Amino acid sequence: MEHDIRPWGEYWVLEDANTHKVKRIQVNPGGRLSLQYHHHRAEVWTIVSGIGTITINETIKDYREGEVAIIPQGALHRIENKTQEPVVFIEVQHGTYFGEDDIVRIEDDYNRK
Repeated sequence: MEHDIRPWGEYWVLEDANTHKVKRIQVNPGGRLSLQYHHHRAEVWTIVSGIGTITINETIKDYREGEVAIIPQGALHRIENKTQEPVVFIEVQHGTYFGEDDIVRIEDDYNRK
């Protein structure tokens, strides 16, 4: 199983197929992903523990355990953990390409391109 540590937390790839990719993602307290979009995929995020503050285009909302965020292809999005407990969510990607190089970062706390 692929595992990667990032400045905001870590993720595990649970399944990688031609039609979809599934990740378990943990965002540490105070961490947030870059504000980003994708050219080739849409995503569905299901919170399994904690509270994540999710931005989708102009909408910012707290999502709790069991709640689902649907991120259309091309939509600006990010998740932030404003709490003292880790946030864990399952990400299901669907589209035509799932490589990490399909992340277009608009804003990033960690100065990544």
